[in-house]
Amino acid sequence: MALEDSTNTTSAGVCVVSRRTVQPSRSGEATSAVELKGETVHLTPWDLQMLTVDYIQKGVLLPDPPTGDGDGGERLVGRLASSFARALRRFYPFAGRLAVEERQEEGTVAVSLRCTGEGAEFVHAVAPSITVADVAASTYVPRVVWSFFPLDGLVGADAAAGSRPVLAAQVTELADGVFVAMSLSHGVADGTAFWHLFNTWSEMSRTGADAEISTPPPVLERWFPDACPVPIPLPFTKLDDIVRRFECPPVQECFFHFSAERVQSLKARANAEAAGAGSATISSLQSLLAHAWRAVSRARRLSPAEETTYTVLVGCRGRVKRVPQGYAGNAVVRATARATAGEITGNGLGWTALLLNRAVASLDEAAMVGSLSSWHLDPRFAYLAGFWNPAMVVTGNSPRFDAYGNDFGWGAPVAVRSGGANKVDGRVTVYEGRGGRGSMGLEVCLAPEALARLVADDEFVRQD
Repeated sequence: MALEDSTNTTSAGVCVVSRRTVQPSRSGEATSAVELKGETVHLTPWDLQMLTVDYIQKGVLLPDPPTGDGDGGERLVGRLASSFARALRRFYPFAGRLAVEERQEEGTVAVSLRCTGEGAEFVHAVAPSITVADVAASTYVPRVVWSFFPLDGLVGADAAAGSRPVLAAQVTELADGVFVAMSLSHGVADGTAFWHLFNTWSEMSRTGADAEISTPPPVLERWFPDACPVPIPLPFTKLDDIVRRFECPPVQECFFHFSAERVQSLKARANAEAAGAGSATISSLQSLLAHAWRAVSRARRLSPAEETTYTVLVGCRGRVKRVPQGYAGNAVVRATARATAGEITGNGLGWTALLLNRAVASLDEAAMVGSLSSWHLDPRFAYLAGFWNPAMVVTGNSPRFDAYGNDFGWGAPVAVRSGGANKVDGRVTVYEGRGGRGSMGLEVCLAPEALARLVADDEFVRQD
């Protein structure tokens, strides 16, 4: 680890104490990042289409660690940086850099992930005026939370052009707690891979340097369908040509917790209302998201004839046989349901949930592999510009991700939150609930007036 910058900078009550580069640990497991230096990971269409969106930013709010002798804060940060280095040993491509090969004679560019071992950024910050309650106790998420995340505002193409890290972590000491966050380029990994790394890091911190861990190692080899060229030539003269900047209207965000009993009640109601419309069983998540879609439509006061859409990111692990569960790249596709606002609010929970169910069910293996195989012929990228509209809702993350199991050695998380990346009006991020057993949390971003109406909507927020 090399300490690069220890000058203090302050943002919204958060003071950066130091920045360092953490490289994969050279001891422990048999595979060495140093031995693999120079390896190139070619990016798949699932990866490349995400080079145009912000980094994945998620983190956990932890209780105050026990007080010891000496400089407790620096010792804590050293311990977390050391375990982060050991986790990077397993996920060594994320310590590399994106590289761009411009082929002027062909008018194309190719982007790859080079396993240079240069390292990930590691930030130590302090926020002595901010308490755990400030972050977790209010329904409204304070904007200061965005300052707990590094590499804010970057998209994958920026990192490739500027040789910036694809991964960074930040440890922020609060008045009575610690916030541990990661930012990971969406051009190299999805939410499943993100939480796999996060879980690995927390278990390595919790168990100590020499202990075996139960979290399985990642599968680092990328999968390409047979018809796809490797590497994939993108039809642009320079990588900047794929970037479209987007300024979203101002938003606020709230975090809503739904108990296991409430989720089960919504699922039972959705399936009862949809009975007779087909043999599909509506899932707990589809029921909760339909509940949110209806409430957001009411809160936005959309006209009955206006079209509203709900886009859900759907994981391909388990849906595409050749993509293993431990796959450490992108393996997600989008499913979109459409209806008028009048249909959403007037036809009931079951009708709305069935729309989501059918959208997800339409993504069979043949369709997903087929679109992946032909993507290079007409490459399309994920954009907010041209995609966002004031009647859309989009959901990422998953209640299956183990967020609250990330005990770094002194207690389970009090809360989980995300950074400012990709925060637009209509963004709904779903998490497992803190209590487990099927409970869920929703982090909802809306225009301030609509969000105030959502918070006051008893039908939406009430618990059974």
